[in-house]
Amino acid sequence: MSGTYKATGINLKAMPIGENDRLVTILTREHGLIRAIAPGARKSKSSMGGRSALFIVNDLLIFKGRSIDKITQAETTLTYGKLSGDLGKLAASQYLAEIVLAQALKDHPQEDLYQLLLLHLGRLNGLDQGDNTASIAHLCQGIFHLLALGGIAPQVYSCCITRQAIEPNFTTLNWQIGFSIESGSTVELEVAAQDPSMMVNYRLTALDLLLFQHLSDPSLDKLDLEIDKFPLETISDVEIARVWRRIERILRQYIHYHLNLQIRSAALIDL
Repeated sequence: MSGTYKATGINLKAMPIGENDRLVTILTREHGLIRAIAPGARKSKSSMGGRSALFIVNDLLIFKGRSIDKITQAETTLTYGKLSGDLGKLAASQYLAEIVLAQALKDHPQEDLYQLLLLHLGRLNGLDQGDNTASIAHLCQGIFHLLALGGIAPQVYSCCITRQAIEPNFTTLNWQIGFSIESGSTVELEVAAQDPSMMVNYRLTALDLLLFQHLSDPSLDKLDLEIDKFPLETISDVEIARVWRRIERILRQYIHYHLNLQIRSAALIDL
């Protein structure tokens, strides 16, 4: 049934179609994930060109066709202009977009998912240029929040077998805790050793666990205060950067297992 409808959405994916058009995948607040043609978007002087670019938020008027929808009007309301000029920010944004594309529903309001994505894109956009550690840290938190919204975030505050709370131990030399991708949780290594069915994929250090646990916080501001509690000579910026990359790789494997999703933009993170 043909007709027109309105939507507010952010462009997550675009590909050329025909001679001058672009097929855009858009996350909308009102209708969830939609795909629509942006006519003439690839013409050099087309106003639709910029409005169909990635991570542009538009108020849209869309014609609903029999086989595919078409954008008839687009008014840009929000942009993230600093993402494209920084490879780390851009890669992190595309990474989050891939997860959203895997989670979003069609023909269903997606207000929470929409707002959460815009929140994390705004944070990435506001970071200092070239600060790759901050980009990866904020990426990790964005991933965690998206997984939490989908109900599949890792459990990193207690042992999945004993249900006892786990806190990072910086006083015991070489202290570690296990993490299982399959169970999606931390686990006491001594307890896991007694359960043949429990596979421990990673051994987390105290710093690993500290950073992991702060991913559920509304922001990363509190983490700076936590790290300041420990002697600076024991936790260097280089070590923190290394741990954030390690956490991203763990989350990447976690996403692959639980969402059956290979993150293509992760190749840029590894550069």
